[in-house]
Amino acid sequence: MLDRCLTDKEQRQIVREVTLRLITRQERPRWDHLMRSHHYLGLRCLGGRHLRYVAQWRDEWIALLGWQAAALKCRPRDAWIGWPAHLQFQRLHLIANNGRFLILPPGRIPHLASRLLGLNLRRLSSDWQAAYGHPLLLAETFVDPSRFSATCYRAANWIFLGTTRGFAKTGSKYLFHNQPKQVWIYPLHRRARQWLADPVEQPLWRCTMNLNAFSSRQLQKLHQLLRSLPETRHRRGLRHRLSAVLTIAVAAVLSGAKGYTAVAEYAQSLTQDELKRLGGRYNRRTQRFEPPSEPTLRRVIQTADADAIDQAVGPWFLSVCQDKGPLAVDGKSLKGAREASGPEVRLLSAFLQHQGVTVAQRQVQTHSNEIPEMKPLLDPLPLQGRLITADALHTQRETARWLVEEKGADYLFTVKDNQGGLKQDLEALDEASFSPGGPNRRQRPRPPRA
Repeated sequence: MLDRCLTDKEQRQIVREVTLRLITRQERPRWDHLMRSHHYLGLRCLGGRHLRYVAQWRDEWIALLGWQAAALKCRPRDAWIGWPAHLQFQRLHLIANNGRFLILPPGRIPHLASRLLGLNLRRLSSDWQAAYGHPLLLAETFVDPSRFSATCYRAANWIFLGTTRGFAKTGSKYLFHNQPKQVWIYPLHRRARQWLADPVEQPLWRCTMNLNAFSSRQLQKLHQLLRSLPETRHRRGLRHRLSAVLTIAVAAVLSGAKGYTAVAEYAQSLTQDELKRLGGRYNRRTQRFEPPSEPTLRRVIQTADADAIDQAVGPWFLSVCQDKGPLAVDGKSLKGAREASGPEVRLLSAFLQHQGVTVAQRQVQTHSNEIPEMKPLLDPLPLQGRLITADALHTQRETARWLVEEKGADYLFTVKDNQGGLKQDLEALDEASFSPGGPNRRQRPRPPRA
């Protein structure tokens, strides 16, 4: 941080030369500490999907910006977009909220804030795409008029929509705090308003993953895993190898394809180099790689061993995925699917929270529950250093011990009133000693080196 008075020339130079970038994983403790120490709201966390930026000048941090998931409900914003309720919850992930903006001391550099907002908005959508697999269409923020006049947002061409009613969401309830905020928005695309309210979904909004994110060695490993699956088709007339068809289907699903038609459209859109990397069939007569057709993809996917594919693809994806975010475990009933005896089919699934990709799933037996199925579900997966989240049903001592001692993972479980003793013990703990991220946590003195 700059710790001296700046001349007018230096201030203008800072505005011209300032750069903005995403922080690294190692810089996050410093970012959180500065935000917690200098921002008037402090910092507990950034809600939902988030990005943290730092502005630098000559290797000095001069400003911090934090983006998080959009507000669930905002009357001025929703009225401006004009979307119905069912589209609102489907498209909310296309909006990001500027939850924190901090100019570090000494601050007071003219035009710096609006300059940083401009730099950030130019790259925000592409950074979000790289991190979470889909772009952004709209940016929003809330300004407290009793503290700020929103000059930097006006200078950066943000649009003022009105004020909130003075409610804040706490858990599942809205509490009245009588501190209305100004609502400002910035369209990140010239058709943002139209697309957010359009009943037809745009393909670009789907969560996608770039094929170039995987190396040739990683794709070759996937080929080997899928090649070990038994061939269920008749030998006569086979044109595409089973491993090639399944590899293309896996790549399509990771790119956001839903349904056989979408998988076939993805296969047809692949370039010659991409088809070669995915093991596509090479036609010697045309001297081109050919993608499998929609009927071929449909037959192969329907007849393949789904459990064997899950056991092969799930551990592979976790081992090559650069996202080391939390892994959620949850059980759901399949809509319209029933067993022969009558009960609904229920699956216990493990999926990456940031990307929404399911890496393992297991059917829960009718006579049992989800608790004994969690270990078989997670046992084949590489979980070293990864956070596992689950609902209160899985708050079991043996499950927690198994995750930490045998899998080398961390866990975050919910404790409810049905575990009264455990809940009382947790409530009696001081936050500084219980949570590693506690605001008042003191560092333990390290023993002297021998």
